[in-house]
Amino acid sequence: MSQTSKTVWSSEDGDLRKQDEKKAILNSLPPQQQTIYLHRESKGRGGKAVTLIKGLVLSEGELSALAKKLKQTCGSGGTVKDGVIEIQGEHREKIADTLQKLGYKVKVAGG
Repeated sequence: MSQTSKTVWSSEDGDLRKQDEKKAILNSLPPQQQTIYLHRESKGRGGKAVTLIKGLVLSEGELSALAKKLKQTCGSGGTVKDGVIEIQGEHREKIADTLQKLGYKVKVAGG
């Protein structure tokens, strides 16, 4: 084995690769340095549309605070899953306006 090999699995800690990913995400970037992508998805949701906000580099606390603000702005429910904010319904325009006012660069993806 070479000196550069890393331990990937430990019986005490589990999959160490996932811990490295979590540590990398803990550092947040200021809004001016981030480009956020807004997607619309309805696949696997019974035909109901969901707006996805992807590309955020925020800590978990900041991510849930932003999700709460966006849910209040849209007047609908939502959640945070795997670093992606999901807002129920088609709200890309409202979300884009809100995020731009907060200083983020926003790109609306899809039709």
